[in-house]
Amino acid sequence: MSDAPPVLVTREGGVVHVTLNRPARRNAIGGGMGEALDALIAGLRQDPSARVVVLRGAGGHFCAGLDLTEVAASPAEQQARNRVLGARYLALSELPQVVIAAVEGACHAGGLGFACAADIAFASADARFCAPEVQRGLVPAQILPWLVRRMGRAQATRLVLEAAVVDAAAALRMGLLHEVATDRAALDALVARTVARVMQGGPVALGETKALLSALGALAPEGYADAAAGAFGRTVTGAEAAEGIAAFREKRKAAWASDSVIP
Repeated sequence: MSDAPPVLVTREGGVVHVTLNRPARRNAIGGGMGEALDALIAGLRQDPSARVVVLRGAGGHFCAGLDLTEVAASPAEQQARNRVLGARYLALSELPQVVIAAVEGACHAGGLGFACAADIAFASADARFCAPEVQRGLVPAQILPWLVRRMGRAQATRLVLEAAVVDAAAALRMGLLHEVATDRAALDALVARTVARVMQGGPVALGETKALLSALGALAPEGYADAAAGAFGRTVTGAEAAEGIAAFREKRKAAWASDSVIP
């Protein structure tokens, strides 16, 4: 087991660089990553000297979603964990700092939540996006409102029901991203240019502008987060999820999957 922290944080003046750091698991959410992010977000909320947050993943991937090796035993435990995940996305989006997601490689499931909760999302051309939950016998519980907010309901509907992997160019067309860079160097340059532009804005004015954007409308109807957590808790401990997760780990089709060839 690695002793490396699950989240790395570095600072360049008012710019906070946050790196999800579980590269052996494609930065899947687990191993203390969520708790580390919660502590970081709480600190940033009280730090007026921080102006911009840049969120990345280590090892060439952004985030592969929930670590399915850490599935808890009971529906109640899963429901609570899923509800915390939803609160984490909301807390990230409500930071007074401008949050930029810089995506490489896999951005799947819960990773999509981080990308969409960010104010601005960029990706390198090698990035791949997917909401694969239904193929695992699960539901895209807490990420769904964020996908709808970023992409619109029609595009989000297709993404979560088809569960197909889409490339960065398609993600840009669908509205999931703001811009795509050719490679890591170009992505770094794009982030740097955007940070420089954002830093020209007044920090109080930027924070107030973000608050006004939030005031334009609620992310989801009242009670959605709890309903979503309940649905996740019910599905993740059921027989269908057990088969779906096993099929994923064994790199095979789930028992219910069609034998039709996907072109």
